[in-house]
Amino acid sequence: MSANLRMTLVTIVVFFLDRVTKIAVLKYLSKVDGEEKVVIDGFFKLVHWGNTGAAWSMFQDKNSQLAIVSLLALLGLFIWRHHFDTRTLLGQISLGLIFGGILGNLYDRLFIHYVVDFIRFYIERRGGSEIGFPAFNVADSGICVGVGLLFFISWQQEMAKGAERKSAAP
Repeated sequence: MSANLRMTLVTIVVFFLDRVTKIAVLKYLSKVDGEEKVVIDGFFKLVHWGNTGAAWSMFQDKNSQLAIVSLLALLGLFIWRHHFDTRTLLGQISLGLIFGGILGNLYDRLFIHYVVDFIRFYIERRGGSEIGFPAFNVADSGICVGVGLLFFISWQQEMAKGAERKSAAP
């Protein structure tokens, strides 16, 4: 199987899982009412949050501009994908995760006009208030895991170069 085919398959899987989960959220959780489904009390719930910004709701209400940035990032990554480690399975998976994640959130920005976030981890405080991680989705997870894998691959390559230099030194 070619590197491009592997990346494409991972992209399709991430995009499909993202769409299916977001369709379920749109169907079963009301955004207007702030409806939530507690999965693990005091730790994890499903919500329906609309994000017109970027990560952690930065650049709120900049949906159109962020759609353009997403499209440019996707195009740039695709054009320069060979500058990443696409020779290895891990490199192909990482780029596929990133492509699928960008496409998933871009779809939301273009057709729903906000990104559907629904996975929420939190801790309940004594007074009943919550402290937690911002809600996210499958696409966000794909992007974060993909970028993390790219960092890991880069770190591995640097470690290997360092070992080569050490062994070559007199």
